[in-house]
Amino acid sequence: MRLALLTDLHANREALEACLAHAERQRIDQYAFTGDFVGYGADPAWVVQTVMEYVERGAVAVQGNHDYAVTRAVRPQMHMEAREVIEWTRGRLDAGQLAFLAGLPLVQQHGHACFVHASAHEPQRWEYVTGIEEAERSLKASRARIVFSGHVHAPALYRRADDGRMGRHVPEAGQCIALRPQHQYLVLPGAVGQPRDQNNAACYAVFDDAAREICYFRVPYDHGAAARKVIAAGLPIVFAMRLVEGI
Repeated sequence: MRLALLTDLHANREALEACLAHAERQRIDQYAFTGDFVGYGADPAWVVQTVMEYVERGAVAVQGNHDYAVTRAVRPQMHMEAREVIEWTRGRLDAGQLAFLAGLPLVQQHGHACFVHASAHEPQRWEYVTGIEEAERSLKASRARIVFSGHVHAPALYRRADDGRMGRHVPEAGQCIALRPQHQYLVLPGAVGQPRDQNNAACYAVFDDAAREICYFRVPYDHGAAARKVIAAGLPIVFAMRLVEGI
């Protein structure tokens, strides 16, 4: 089975359309969306509806912190500009879309794979996995051989060897990496809707369980159009600039 992994869509229609079109050319059998379908971007209703349609056809989906926030009281830890977009987003989603986001699980387990937005260790704390220590904590919290996450907006791959040693790899665009069956892995595909690694191309990954490899992709898209929509909606201009600059 070939599994497309998409995370941090952030209401960016242009980026999601580009990634889904690219994935269709990769002989994909299944899709997984690991959270943050809303926030930052100008097309929350379209993005949520698209994810809902994929879920109806069998895709995996879990809840991200922005999805959680839009259906509940906003946490004080969320910075002011993000809170502003969350409030704006609530008025753009219909009751069915809000109910879908509210009902998403924090974690899904399918066979040897675990799907979670942030860390598998206390998922609702929304911990950022930015280094070995956080990755090890997430992997130890799951019995799955492979954990698929998002939240950090940059692609990475962590490995916990059978002897407990940890390793980290920053994949290049188009790179396919073989996964050894005796190791445990944490896969971060990077963000579809708001990359933050100095590259404005959208990110996603494909896992092939038969070949036991993970392939990372960068997909150029019309980030200028997405940024102009953010400005036209009256949302904080910083989120438009992030799309252009990839930071």
